[in-house]
Amino acid sequence: MLSVVSIIFGAMIGSFLNVCIIRLPKEESIVTPGSHCPHCGTPIQFYDNIPLISYIFLQGRCRHCHRGISFQYPLVEGITALSSFILFMKFGASLSYLFYFSFVAALIVITVIDLYHQIIPDVISIPGIGVGVLTSLITPQTTLFNSLIGILLGGGSLFFVATVYQWIFKREGMGGGDVKLLAMIGAFLGWKAVIVTVLLGSLVGSITGIIVMTLKKKDFKYAIPFGPFLALGAVISLFYGEGLIRWYLHLNR
Repeated sequence: MLSVVSIIFGAMIGSFLNVCIIRLPKEESIVTPGSHCPHCGTPIQFYDNIPLISYIFLQGRCRHCHRGISFQYPLVEGITALSSFILFMKFGASLSYLFYFSFVAALIVITVIDLYHQIIPDVISIPGIGVGVLTSLITPQTTLFNSLIGILLGGGSLFFVATVYQWIFKREGMGGGDVKLLAMIGAFLGWKAVIVTVLLGSLVGSITGIIVMTLKKKDFKYAIPFGPFLALGAVISLFYGEGLIRWYLHLNR
């Protein structure tokens, strides 16, 4: 029963995440005005704002102007609901579940915004660093020391890489948002997870970048957001980080 509740709770939070995704880049309030059609501006009634169900019932269109609504909305709601369920199965009804669900929810918002706008809002990553440190004080998954080292290693390593890149190539290769994002990841998951996150993010990002540049016939100056790959690496680290580290160490014995 509680697992079903976790799915419903996740879908509801996913609906709120969509509001954040749309409004944060515009620096609009995420509280007012209420939900409304992005095309005609008509306020959405509660019965048309049920996560996932309303989109299916309305066939992805506004009840009033009948224009199509982006598939982003049910996709984010569905991913958030699934994330909530998986985290609940891992941590149960605990503070760890709530803290790490907030972490994954933040990563979802960051991923979509970075894909759309190639920015990572400080309003998410900077407070997220503080929440990550708080998590290390309350939950048993990491320690305060690991969290603080994770912040320094995460933010410091990307800041160093970005500085060297800009010095050599005379142009920005990595934004400050990526630096703060990796610091947030380090705060939540600790310094070991930072290493796994960077390795996985760089691997998947490089492969994806080569494919995209080949298809679009672009050179290596073509900008591809790195935040989504860091977020993916962080989620994998959250669930499988320790196992991946043990597997790697075993291979190098």
